Amino acid sequence: MPKIDPTPLFHPISPGTPRPVRFAFDGVGVSARTGDTILAAILAAGLPCGTSEFDGAARAGFCLMGSCQDCTMWDERGRRLRGCMTEVTDGQRLRSRPYDDET
Repeated sequence: MPKIDPTPLFHPISPGTPRPVRFAFDGVGVSARTGDTILAAILAAGLPCGTSEFDGAARAGFCLMGSCQDCTMWDERGRRLRGCMTEVTDGQRLRSRPYDDET
């Protein structure tokens, strides 16, 4: 998955804080701080949270408060999650598309 920008605009206020939580998003390893939301960790890593169904452009979430569902993603059990409202947990494997949508 391509990165949005090598220097993301979304970054933590304490950049030296350890990032002990590790998870995978679309097969890419991501590290996060305890208490981060999935979307915060993905954006801090400079990754898109998905692609637009209209033109395939990278998406980065929209409202960041659970209303728009632009950050919808799926866990390995097929459950639909809102990345901006779900705390990341160590070892998670997440996808930007449902498992039955291989396009």
